[in-house]
Amino acid sequence: MYDFIDAIPAAGSIINALAIIAGSMIGLIIQRRLPERITMVAFQVIGLFVLALGMQMTFQGKNILVVILSLLVGTIIGEWIELEEKLQNGLKKMRTRMIERGFQFGGDHLVEGFLTAFLLFCMGSMAILGAFEEGVGKPPNLLLVKSMMDFVSSIALASTLGIGVLFSAIPLFIYQGGLTLGAFCLNGFISDIMIDEITAVGGIMLLGLAFSILNLKQFKVFNMIPSLLLVVVFSLFL
Repeated sequence: MYDFIDAIPAAGSIINALAIIAGSMIGLIIQRRLPERITMVAFQVIGLFVLALGMQMTFQGKNILVVILSLLVGTIIGEWIELEEKLQNGLKKMRTRMIERGFQFGGDHLVEGFLTAFLLFCMGSMAILGAFEEGVGKPPNLLLVKSMMDFVSSIALASTLGIGVLFSAIPLFIYQGGLTLGAFCLNGFISDIMIDEITAVGGIMLLGLAFSILNLKQFKVFNMIPSLLLVVVFSLFL
């Protein structure tokens, strides 16, 4: 299966976009008839899988000092500049303005569904980690897991907010595909050891994400994003 996926550029983002389209079509067909408990159970299973995947990735690190320092300093920086809060506030303002303009021009739930889905599917740490993982030449495991999550989410969203959710697959592919391309261009400057340490840092971030998905403990995972840059720097000197 992975041989087939590896032969397709940005395969993870393509599968992710197709999952959203398929989920949205199902959501449009069932229109609010999906029981909430089914959605909750699906997310619990996915959360457990993300937890297991994060543990597996964490143990790929070879230099624990690099991993700890990268996460510690990176998270402090992210928390200090309030990275997640600023992102959320900015996106909320953009969403409000776009929805208002959509209503002014006679839109109903089209704009709201599009923007809600785009923000949910694209503006998260898993999109960045998954695109980077695929860009450096690894199998797109994270994007495949994310595709399952987005598939379930798109069913629920489309059944409520309509066809706008389906169209969010277009900017998602552009966004994640661009991140994958950027990581691919930098791949020649990143050693195998660096990739292992980046994978370990990403794995710990996934553990935090899994706890959030399972509602065990809410972590501001997006504030940890600077750690992915610092791990490259620390790997050069430690």
